[in-house]
Amino acid sequence: MPKVITVTSGKGGVGKTNISVNLACCLAKQGKRVILVDADLGLANVDVILGLTPQYNIYDLFKGKNLSEILYDTPYGFQILPASSGVSDMMTLETGQKLELLEAFDEFDETIDYLLVDTGAGIHDNVLYFNVAAQERLVVLTTEPTSLTDAYALIKVLKQRHGVSTFKVLINAASSESVAKEIYSRLYAACDHFLEGVSLDYLGFVPKDAVVRKSIMAQVPFCIGEPNSQAAKALERVANLVQKWDSPETVDGNIKFFWKKLLFRG
Repeated sequence: MPKVITVTSGKGGVGKTNISVNLACCLAKQGKRVILVDADLGLANVDVILGLTPQYNIYDLFKGKNLSEILYDTPYGFQILPASSGVSDMMTLETGQKLELLEAFDEFDETIDYLLVDTGAGIHDNVLYFNVAAQERLVVLTTEPTSLTDAYALIKVLKQRHGVSTFKVLINAASSESVAKEIYSRLYAACDHFLEGVSLDYLGFVPKDAVVRKSIMAQVPFCIGEPNSQAAKALERVANLVQKWDSPETVDGNIKFFWKKLLFRG
């Protein structure tokens, strides 16, 4: 069964979408079948970072298009489900729209290995819905104090309001591993002190690397354009760790169950 993973953050501007795109690239390079969902539904970014211009997006699903028409093949071996941009109606999914998503994904359970979901930032309803429904949650933060505070806020809301207790943590744009581990330790300490029963696993860090901004400007993933860079090697390590996570043995991990949870949480 495919594994459903959200890449999420408490704060915007931490590089979450870039991490999502490059993680999808690394998994695809290793022979995995991947769909990356741009779940920042009203503010699309995945296609922009990739330099792509899909004809359709998820908004078109609710206007009669089939999912197979909307899924877009990237040059890097994975598909994306693009979001709409500047469509306020997509900022909060209605129950009927969630049901349409559930039915649309019905055919994809056996054709992919990973469904990566690039959520929006913060604690908006859509962000919470996607994180509650996923099997794994990868929280991205940087060394900035506001990033740490907002990551904690996201974890707190998911734990206290929805009972979500397991998270993976990735520190982005860190100057060194010691700095990254210090940030992780501070987040862990806060969760351990104030939130009973939360599990935080340190997934590693992506070093501050000039090629990251260069790749964003060129609209080419750094794992493709700069495969020997420190950032690319870090994402390869993350991809290797992701593949070692336990595979779902029950329906709880598959795509249809993901969308069902998304639907009934609403």
